[in-house]
Amino acid sequence: MKIKQQDYNDVTVAELHGEFVDEYCKLFQDTMTELIGRQRTGIVLDMRKIAIIDSKGLEQLLWLRDYCHENRSQLKIAGLEDNIKKILEITRLDSKLDQYQELSEAVKSFT
Repeated sequence: MKIKQQDYNDVTVAELHGEFVDEYCKLFQDTMTELIGRQRTGIVLDMRKIAIIDSKGLEQLLWLRDYCHENRSQLKIAGLEDNIKKILEITRLDSKLDQYQELSEAVKSFT
């Protein structure tokens, strides 16, 4: 997985590329810890280019949601592919994560 970052005022968009699976969880957690350490108001995960997510990737989404809350930040998720949406529905994580169809909607939701 690759993670590209772009700041919009106090919001950072983290664009994820590739597979969100166990072998990339440390990279993800380290990157997100550093981002939130910069005192960002919010994080938007752009997941348009993620086609596969495993149980460890799902755990990381919950970890990030909780970590953001502990550090007075907010997490929004944008651009989920249909198969990822279905996984979130089946695991009932869809109700635990703030999701947006479009990236621009997620970023605008902070204003």
